[in-house]
Amino acid sequence: MRRALLLGILLAIGSLASTAQALTQPQALSVAQGETDDRVAALGRLVAAPDARTAVLLQALADERVKLGPDQRVLITTETGVVDAVTGAAVALSQDAQSSLEDVMLNNRLRGELDGALAALHLSSADKVERLAAAKALMEAGGDDARVALLETAIAKEQDATVLDALKLARAAALAASPDAAKRLAAAKLLGESHSPETRLLLNQRLSDEQDPDVKRALQRSLRAVEDTLAWGERLGALFTGISLASILLLVALGLAITYGLMGVINMAHGELMMIGAYATYLVQVAFRQWLPGWFDAYLIVAMPAAFLASALVGAALERTVIRWLYGRPLETLLATWGLSLVLMQAVRSLFGAQNVAVESPSWMGGSLALLPGLMPGLALPANRLVIIVFALVVLGGMSLLIARTRLGLFVRAVTQNRPIASCMGVPTARVDTYAFALGSGLAGLAGCALSQVGNVGPDLGQSYIVDAFMVVVLGGVGQLAGTVLAALGLGLANKALEGVVGAVLAKIAVLLFIIVFIQKRPQGLFAVKGRAQES
Repeated sequence: MRRALLLGILLAIGSLASTAQALTQPQALSVAQGETDDRVAALGRLVAAPDARTAVLLQALADERVKLGPDQRVLITTETGVVDAVTGAAVALSQDAQSSLEDVMLNNRLRGELDGALAALHLSSADKVERLAAAKALMEAGGDDARVALLETAIAKEQDATVLDALKLARAAALAASPDAAKRLAAAKLLGESHSPETRLLLNQRLSDEQDPDVKRALQRSLRAVEDTLAWGERLGALFTGISLASILLLVALGLAITYGLMGVINMAHGELMMIGAYATYLVQVAFRQWLPGWFDAYLIVAMPAAFLASALVGAALERTVIRWLYGRPLETLLATWGLSLVLMQAVRSLFGAQNVAVESPSWMGGSLALLPGLMPGLALPANRLVIIVFALVVLGGMSLLIARTRLGLFVRAVTQNRPIASCMGVPTARVDTYAFALGSGLAGLAGCALSQVGNVGPDLGQSYIVDAFMVVVLGGVGQLAGTVLAALGLGLANKALEGVVGAVLAKIAVLLFIIVFIQKRPQGLFAVKGRAQES
């Protein structure tokens, strides 16, 4: 019976150019009721000459939306009512008639046959996406030697390379169940060229059923090849995740490196300045959605400077009103900025509520980029993470140019190296402090803007990153951009590498212990600040 059904499906695909026959009520009834073998045979005859109503009926059967009326008419339930399965016309039923409708029952065998029939119908679709999904569904259905002819017909007609590869893989999966050992051996070798988790599952299933020693060895070789490829894909995925985390840590720590390195201020409110940048992004998003919905995908262009300015202005206000009186007393700045962080969090709770707010990414940041799709189809890099990595590099480049090529950067370097001498030379150290603190706060705002695209935005946003940011700054060397970059990259990669071995919590503990030991041996960090006294 299975061969009869698949022969009917094959005839359906081969007869696309011919005129399809209209679905009749007896045909629909023969599929909806009767013995399983009879219904499978009727399904094969129905798919052999499909029309538009055939696909609707099969999908409704798969969704368990087919009913039998009192007059043995086949009906399909929809969201708006009941329609005739043959004509598609709406059917008016009394309340008594509706209550007397009989459910059409399906067993596991019929469900499997329906899935195969629907996939086969979709193989002839004009839509490439539907054909690809159908090929993958037939591949995941496992081995079935009777499906080979069906797939070979589809392969002969297919023009798209991606769909063609999926069809060939489905054909190999079908050949794996052939009674001919030579065909199974060829299928085992073909499956070894695939690199998907579905192939690994299929190979394991075939290994448990295979009796021929040659075929079994070929299956084992293919399984090892697939597992090696998947393992490399996992390693590359972990590497990308570590780089993504490093880019976020770099954005968070850049501003802290400036304020802590220049003024020696332990700014515990740095995370809340990030939070302000994230909420500024949220407000810009709301404004675009309400007043410029057609330009919504461009809202980040406005949100980035808005986040920078909002955090920079708040940071400048904090420096002029509170922090400027506490220079030279790092422990007191720690306590003061911790109190400021509580004030800022409570202010945000009062304005926006304690719940997280939704920030939607632009459409161009959605989806993912397939890396080596032919070799590692499971390795896909999220587009939003890629954008953040590029953004972090751009911000780093801008900061390097500002510090190395501008007058403000010259003043910042002078004050960092020797504040008294810089003041004697006419550098306005108080103004430089304000500008530098505002710059560091603005960078925190940019970090908040970036974080709003990958996580939740709420009053506690900054608390998740402040400790990691301080670890990056201390490990890299106070006020050193190169050290900050290397420390962020090292911590990001180390965290993700250890997470795969010992778990997230133990990975954090291990990284923290390493930093403690490292700072004990090298208190100045990776890069020490060079001053006149050190050079002499």
